[in-house]
Amino acid sequence: MNNLKYSICFISFFFLMLMSMISMIMFMYFIMHNLIIFLEWEIISFNSISIVMSILLDWMSLLFMMFVFMISSVVIFYSKSYMSSELNLNRFIILVLLFVISMLLLIISPNIISILLGWDGLGLISYLLVIYYQNLKSYNAGMLTVLSNRIGDVFILLVISWMLNYGSWNYVFYLDFMKNDFEMNMISIMIIIAAMTKSAQIPFSSWLPAAMAAPTPVSALVHSSTLVTAGVYLLIRFNYLLSDTFFFKILLLMSVLTMFMSGISANYEFDLKKIIALSTLSQLGLMMSILSMGFPELAFFHLLTHAMFKALLFMCAGVIIHMMSDIQDIRLMGGLSFYIPLTSLCLNISNMALCGLPFLAGFYSKDLILEILSLSSLNLLIYLIYYLSMGLTMFYTMRLLMYLMLGDYNLMSIYNLYEEDYNMLSGMFLLMMMSIMSGSMLSWLIFSYPYMIYLSINMKMMIIYVVILGMIMGFLVSNMNINSLNKLKMTYNLSNFLCLMWFMPNLSTYGMNYFVLNFSSNLMKNIDMGWSEIYSGMGMVQLLIKYSNNYNYYQMNTLKIYLFSFFMWIIMLMIMFFYYSK
Repeated sequence: MNNLKYSICFISFFFLMLMSMISMIMFMYFIMHNLIIFLEWEIISFNSISIVMSILLDWMSLLFMMFVFMISSVVIFYSKSYMSSELNLNRFIILVLLFVISMLLLIISPNIISILLGWDGLGLISYLLVIYYQNLKSYNAGMLTVLSNRIGDVFILLVISWMLNYGSWNYVFYLDFMKNDFEMNMISIMIIIAAMTKSAQIPFSSWLPAAMAAPTPVSALVHSSTLVTAGVYLLIRFNYLLSDTFFFKILLLMSVLTMFMSGISANYEFDLKKIIALSTLSQLGLMMSILSMGFPELAFFHLLTHAMFKALLFMCAGVIIHMMSDIQDIRLMGGLSFYIPLTSLCLNISNMALCGLPFLAGFYSKDLILEILSLSSLNLLIYLIYYLSMGLTMFYTMRLLMYLMLGDYNLMSIYNLYEEDYNMLSGMFLLMMMSIMSGSMLSWLIFSYPYMIYLSINMKMMIIYVVILGMIMGFLVSNMNINSLNKLKMTYNLSNFLCLMWFMPNLSTYGMNYFVLNFSSNLMKNIDMGWSEIYSGMGMVQLLIKYSNNYNYYQMNTLKIYLFSFFMWIIMLMIMFFYYSK
């Protein structure tokens, strides 16, 4: 049985890695020859409406597919060891494969119907994976995740109904010449809201840290290249329709606030996986903000580089959690670099890539994004929050490294920490190499010309100043003892507000409880079990039983009923006779 369990892991790993290689070769060929392949298969045609399965293969979809295949193959190989005690490992692997298939369907679809299939597939399977451990915390997190994502699903359904005005659901044909149409304005609002729910922008941010209830390999897949990036990818595809609209300005504000909020919350958090989840939220805000400024290629570039180091970061966290007997509190860790040097190396490289340390993967995309921001004509508020968020990234990363790598081990007096699982380490080393090289490699491949950005020396060095300041602050705050922290302590309410993601989880859960669930309960009572129940189903049965009983009473009863009715008829006839005789 064990051999069968592990053979499915190996087959999935080799198949996905092979598909990654094929996607990479196709991507090279397509970008060199500037090719786009559009395939259509008509499933059904009814009057003037045809339901068509469409596939769009261009350099962007092929490159994204290559990254999804690569990360999912490494995650499945990693799961072989991480989930080795799981009895139903095959079920877990099949769920992960379904997750990848849903994402692929979303990537290659230029058709809003097939996008809905991938979009809904991601939502459903993410729910199944979040509740995988089947405890109360997982159920609550799964419900919050699925209900938040359901809002986006509803808006995609509304887009499908609005696009009936054009006679086809292939949105790629309408992006350019329908820009100022009223229908397209409605569609753009719906697409932006759908993307905001899937990519967890304010006010839909609370589900992302809650989804950490899923197993760690799932977190590595979800937070790097699948679920949360689906909204960003959808907006990249719809970018020509949405650019220069008022809604993009609102999206810019929301995404910048998301970056800022998640950066502050990560500095208050002590759960290892939640800190990494909040950093994902910060990077999603960065992608959305540069996208809303009209640079879809830059957002895509950062999406790909971020996928590599974020998957690696979660896999390192998984090794640490396993080794610590499933404890995630960073206050109980310390001095890990002495005991697990290879994992610590991977963790430090991925963290430095996240911060944008020069010549790692994150540097190429983040530096380009910040220089484009400095070159754009934006207001001071957006500019300040952007750079503050960059400093906060360095702040919480430095704090995390101080807690994990330095100091003494804080959990127990007798301990045996070691890393021996080479299945986990081999996957992590592959991602580590990609975290080092993918930024420079992609910048040469994607951009056909060098960006020439002319800025003053202080504007050029602004990011260096902010990063160094964030590093120093992170170092100082991590080294402070309780007494010196108490002197700096803010009011209780303000610190509560900052560490609880601006009360968003509370608003989401209580809001859903009081408004959504109560409203749906009332609808069920008053409509489903009210009018619908009376006029259909049991209501009709009760009505027929009542009439049958009445007829039965008349048929089976004594003569007095007939005499009574006879006399009534006589009286009525006499009344009519006297009335008309006058």
